[in-house]
Amino acid sequence: MDTVRPLKFTPDEGGIISVILEENKNNPKEIIVKIKDTGIGIDSEIMSRLFTKFATKSEKGTGLGLYISKNIVEAHGGRIWAENNTDGEQGAKFAFSLPLSEL
Repeated sequence: MDTVRPLKFTPDEGGIISVILEENKNNPKEIIVKIKDTGIGIDSEIMSRLFTKFATKSEKGTGLGLYISKNIVEAHGGRIWAENNTDGEQGAKFAFSLPLSEL
């Protein structure tokens, strides 16, 4: 049975979330995962502290999710960043990089 779960910052109807995995063109020993949505975007008031503890404008949640995500990504040798969509598109882009390991 499929479970449909509402997404916190992207509308249930007509909202789009895309996930892209790509090789880093500047560093072939690294991959980049990009997540783009058509949600409300990142409030400019918290953009500069987005990956810190308790950074949220939401009435739900604690503001720890991106802080925890940053710590996990960095513990694996990667980095994480975010920005609002450009060219009049609503929503935000999140991305993180991870090093590739040789098997």
